[in-house]
Amino acid sequence: MSITLNYQQLTPADFDRIIHLATTVHGDGYVDQTSMRDWYEKGLKNNINAGFVVYHEEKLVGFRITYAAQQWQIDKWCSNELWSVPAEHVCYFKCNTVDEEYRGHGIGGELLQRSIAAAKQQGAIAGVSHLWKQSPGNSAVKYFTKCGGILIKEHPDRWHELSLAGYDCPICHFDCHCEAAEMMVMFD
Repeated sequence: MSITLNYQQLTPADFDRIIHLATTVHGDGYVDQTSMRDWYEKGLKNNINAGFVVYHEEKLVGFRITYAAQQWQIDKWCSNELWSVPAEHVCYFKCNTVDEEYRGHGIGGELLQRSIAAAKQQGAIAGVSHLWKQSPGNSAVKYFTKCGGILIKEHPDRWHELSLAGYDCPICHFDCHCEAAEMMVMFD
């Protein structure tokens, strides 16, 4: 089956549809209007937007949230002492989400490649992410590895604090013990 997809830079007009898809895939409390605005602004640098969406006809079927280098907070889940590049040159791949009905069409990889191109224009030379190891079939780690990602460190209970604060994990609900794979992609 061949489908026509429309990739474009993320704009505030996409927020409601992103929140709906994120809630469907990741669970209630994953993102709201306030956090969506914050995510969007962290992706803007030098008039370049590192976030992308993809539509099939009028339906949002995927999105990629990427924070520009130096516009995100390195926290306790980041093992920057293990990174092979200085932290100030690393963007953060916050979230990649594809509607279940549209998986298997290369959408996740295409969204990542578009974000990498934008992040490079912003000055990044690498990107890091925390991938959800409990994704169906560990697909998040598999796709990121296929796109050149290398494992930096594994982080048990990565989203536990968020679940106690109201995030409803689709697997663990309000007591999340899912594991994250901290992975990095080096840009050419």
